[in-house]
Amino acid sequence: MSLSQAQKKAFRSIGHHLDPVVMVSENGLSENLLDELKRALTDHELIKIKLLLNEREERNAMLDELVSNSGAELIHKIGKVALLYRPNPKANPKLSNLKRYEGHHGRH
Repeated sequence: MSLSQAQKKAFRSIGHHLDPVVMVSENGLSENLLDELKRALTDHELIKIKLLLNEREERNAMLDELVSNSGAELIHKIGKVALLYRPNPKANPKLSNLKRYEGHHGRH
C-alpha cells in the first residue's frame, strides 16, 4: 500500500482532531497490545497512538515493530504521537474515522 502525498495530507488533517486510542507503555509489545491495535485499525482505519517511552530511539523501534506487526502504514509522527492507517473496505461507517469524515464533509 502506497499513499500519495495528497492522501497523507488529508489523513493528517483528519488525524489532527483524533484522540489517541492506543497507549504504548514501557512494557513494550504484548499480545494484548497488538490485539487492541489491530482491533482499533479494523474499526477506525485511521488511528492515533501514543508512545509513552522517553527515549526517541526506543519510540522509533517500538513504532517500527507496531507498524510491521499490524500491517498498518505510518502516516505521521510528532514526538510521542503517531498516526497509523490500515484500510478496511468493510469498516462500519459509524466507526471508521475516514468514512465519518467523508460523511460530514463530502468526498474531495
